[in-house]
Amino acid sequence: MAETMMRALVIDRTGGPDELHLAEVPVPTRVSDELLVRVVAAGVNPIDAKTRAGRGVSRAIERYPAVLGGDFAGVVETVPYSAHPLQPGDRVYGMGRVPRVAGSYAEVIAVSSLSVTRMPASLDFAHAAGVPIAALTAWGAIVDTARVHDGQRVLIHAGAGGVGHFAVQFASYFGAVVTATCSARNVEFVRGLGANRVIDYTAERFEEVATGQDVVIDLIGNVHDQTGTRSLEALRPGGLIVTVPTGSWPTMAEEAAARGMRATGYSVAPDARTLSVITRLIDDGAVRVHVDRELPLAEGAEAHRLLEDGHIRGKVVLRVGPDPA
Repeated sequence: MAETMMRALVIDRTGGPDELHLAEVPVPTRVSDELLVRVVAAGVNPIDAKTRAGRGVSRAIERYPAVLGGDFAGVVETVPYSAHPLQPGDRVYGMGRVPRVAGSYAEVIAVSSLSVTRMPASLDFAHAAGVPIAALTAWGAIVDTARVHDGQRVLIHAGAGGVGHFAVQFASYFGAVVTATCSARNVEFVRGLGANRVIDYTAERFEEVATGQDVVIDLIGNVHDQTGTRSLEALRPGGLIVTVPTGSWPTMAEEAAARGMRATGYSVAPDARTLSVITRLIDDGAVRVHVDRELPLAEGAEAHRLLEDGHIRGKVVLRVGPDPA
């Protein structure tokens, strides 16, 4: 008989990291084009911590206990029809629509066929789980929104972080002259990702040493040391700033327009077609994912604390289940 209950990391209300706890919850019901995927590993992202704390997308949580987590890597269990391109046993990864559906901090996730694809053959489950949201966000900002191309000058804030370490690699891959900011301990790491210049933000004011940029990718927002406002000083007239923490700077558009510059936020989409392109870049060796820490699911609270401390290099991943035999 099919399982009806599963182990998950849940919250019963919003609040601090310790609100996360293990519980038994119903296995999700598959509908329409959805697949059921047995989760082996789940990526941890800033949106998870913000939502758990009562910000992020917490207003869309309709009932508790709630299962967070967008990133997953695992094995297909159930498909919508017998001739589906993905089949039971396939190793896949992708991004769920949390909190519209229960997330990946659980043994099984229901996910749209449009949001899941085969995971890179060159990656294990933990590293694969660190890719989808961060890489899709970086691709959306660098490629789809900024249309970064050969010779452009691009400044990327938080170049050592989850999104940042992909953004640096994508911008470099497409031929940009990349400048990135990070802390002193990550300078060599970010340089190794392909950045032409790395600025230790604790030692230099980026707007004083990286002027005339065509594009700024702001992964910090205007909540820390006025990073967003100061980024306008680094842009050339007509340049573009893409701010990913979209709620951090309500006056962004007006401030940019007043200086003759362009500005936009960006929200990631769970697009399996784009993720398949990223998969090829990973398997070709052009892009890599760095996992800073892998923790068991039961230590989700510690994963959130690490993320909120803000000194993670690359990604934090939760181990949900064992590798398949």
